[in-house]
Amino acid sequence: MNDYIGPDGRTRCKWAGSAPEFLDYHDHEWGFPVSDDIRLFEKLCLESFQSGLSWRTILNKRDGFRAAFDGFDFHKIARYGASDMDRLLSDTNIVRHRGKVAAVINNAARALEMVDEEGSLAAFFWSFEPEPSELGPPQTQSTSETSIALARELKRRGWQFLGPTTTFAFMQAMGLINDHSEGCIMRAAVDEARRNFQRP
Repeated sequence: MNDYIGPDGRTRCKWAGSAPEFLDYHDHEWGFPVSDDIRLFEKLCLESFQSGLSWRTILNKRDGFRAAFDGFDFHKIARYGASDMDRLLSDTNIVRHRGKVAAVINNAARALEMVDEEGSLAAFFWSFEPEPSELGPPQTQSTSETSIALARELKRRGWQFLGPTTTFAFMQAMGLINDHSEGCIMRAAVDEARRNFQRP
């Protein structure tokens, strides 16, 4: 599973070596716990855009997405209107999928509601942190009971384009679980970051 040997001679998750831009993302972002609401919203949106595409495509367009969507500040996105939709659908720096773009705008409004109800997006999402015993071995599943429950609750609250596979990828990336392979050098670093992380 974890048979990628990096340029420093150390072992990492296999996927970290499948594209040149993955190594930095793997070593500095993936799996480290996040409590910032804007980053959490951004990641959910990007995982939604990834549906049916590769993460490499989305990662390469991430700066374009950030520019197009006001840094994923959901306070601003919630005020988008028809002219913004037209602008986004003509922006070649992002994935121009009408349903996914519309979902981001809808979900920004739902995010504002969630902050009012829960105090923060982070407080809501971290309430879904599963017990390690609920998870299988690293990188052996694409959904879990928790990701199914999270997707169901988001749908109940009116969020769109976020199924159990998308929410599981979100949990992996944002540190709600540590899914680095057992032999990966970053697994211990993520474990330590999660131990020191102050849950919202």
